[in-house]
Amino acid sequence: MDTNPQIEHIAPISCDRCPRLVEYLCESKKENPKWFNGPVPSFGSIDAEVLIIGLAPGLRGANRTGRPFTGDFAGKVLYQTLLSHGFASKFYKENGNDKLTLKNVRITNAVRCVPPGNKPTGIEINNCRAFLSKEINRMSNLKVILCLGRIAHNTLVRHFKLPAKNYIFEHCKQHLITSNLRLLNSYHCSRYNINTNRLTEVMFNDVFVSLKEIIVN
Repeated sequence: MDTNPQIEHIAPISCDRCPRLVEYLCESKKENPKWFNGPVPSFGSIDAEVLIIGLAPGLRGANRTGRPFTGDFAGKVLYQTLLSHGFASKFYKENGNDKLTLKNVRITNAVRCVPPGNKPTGIEINNCRAFLSKEINRMSNLKVILCLGRIAHNTLVRHFKLPAKNYIFEHCKQHLITSNLRLLNSYHCSRYNINTNRLTEVMFNDVFVSLKEIIVN
């Protein structure tokens, strides 16, 4: 994964800010030594106009492959949608051994290390926000940030120190952050949300239609 020019480590591999996550990664390394097992780097150009933020790496997804949203159900949904809307090219493989290239999009997570049960604590989310803030501050061309899920949304609101009551999470909802930057919300494309029809293919496609409109305008 590290040979891909679109892969960039923002959080250091040796990060030890969250003892619970460090311990969980150590257990994973013992059980699956060939997996990535570390803070998952961001994928896509720092010069992109779009930043997509998820929750955290999945144990058998990004924690295994070392690329955000790669190797699990949510990744299959996200990358197929990106490809169909022209935000990616070539093809996607669940093991990450592909030549997939993102177009004007960068993908990351609110929490860089895999949490037990896919549920990071509030402290862990806060500990990792510094890396997200560093990333956002470097993205000088940024026009829209797509938050997949409430935790990603809340993390972004806290980064910009926005009044939470004025920035409510709602699917396909847009919020103005600055005159040149918008926040766009979507339910997370997780297996649970898809299987329960909380998020349908049509609903997710609508989000990317809105995304295109923001960039063009």
